[in-house]
Amino acid sequence: MFDTYLKEQVDQREIPGAVLMITQGKEEKYHQAFGHFRNKDAQRQMIHHDTLFDIASLTKVVATTPALLLLLAKKKLSLKDPVQAYIPEFRFKDVTLGNLITHSSGLPADLIYMDRQVERNVLKDILSTNLIYEPNNQVVYSDLGMILLGKVIETVTNQPLHTFVQQHLFNPWGLFQTKYLLTEDEKKEAAATEKYRGTFIQGEVHDEKAYQLGQVSGSAGLFATASDLAQFAHYMLFPETQDILPTQIIENALIPRGGNRGLGFQVYHDAQDPLACGEKWPLGTFGHTGFTGTSLWVDPSKELVVVFLTNAVHFGRNTKLKEIRSTLHSLIYSFY
Repeated sequence: MFDTYLKEQVDQREIPGAVLMITQGKEEKYHQAFGHFRNKDAQRQMIHHDTLFDIASLTKVVATTPALLLLLAKKKLSLKDPVQAYIPEFRFKDVTLGNLITHSSGLPADLIYMDRQVERNVLKDILSTNLIYEPNNQVVYSDLGMILLGKVIETVTNQPLHTFVQQHLFNPWGLFQTKYLLTEDEKKEAAATEKYRGTFIQGEVHDEKAYQLGQVSGSAGLFATASDLAQFAHYMLFPETQDILPTQIIENALIPRGGNRGLGFQVYHDAQDPLACGEKWPLGTFGHTGFTGTSLWVDPSKELVVVFLTNAVHFGRNTKLKEIRSTLHSLIYSFY
């Protein structure tokens, strides 16, 4: 049984704890919390159903992608628009917004690592980065493209990214526990991630680039609960149940466009290249993962949603998360 497996991973200290939520159709099937962590004061803190997690790269599909889709729906921009139209300093005239959201821009995956406390102009460093292949020729997952897309959204809306998504997406959708920039009280309820300079990071973004960008980024920075993420997934699975994004816009985002990618989302299209949820999940499955230990997967054929939130980096970055994700989701799929 999948919950026995998950308890074993906690007991064996492969992960400190987790929240697992499963829905099928429009019903909640499972919602349990496991384990604990050490907070910033090194005190033992239990994980609860409503624990906030740093969802890392799930930010790309929960904030940046729907923000882009909303602007597309309002005809404020087009996927064919060159990035240069919004960020003139960007040097590559053939790279479009569509390239950024499908990870086909030619930008590398990341910048050279720098300690989170180093003062760094992340945007300047991205703008000075060269392409590593011609646009549209490959799909290479890139934080840099999503960071640029976040900046484009800010330019078009004339609002900070966190303000725009809160006002126009999260609040109307009722996702009140999905947010950037936690308050001091909210930070205390967040699952601590990695130990840094003797203290666990709690309630502040784990990703270095996002931290250096003021903790708000198109690539990372968002915190959320399992319940909120399941609700978000519900809207993507049943777009007619919400009225913020047109149904056709959401459906279009989930069309495979190469390399198991739709718009922002991973969309299982190539059977030779299974997603992180494992080989049992069928073609058409969509979702995403986050480096801290988070993931969201949806199978439209079974109307199955699985939200798995863990702060695996609590024990360091050398984790068995790839194996754990695959095994856990395979067990869940076999059960449902």
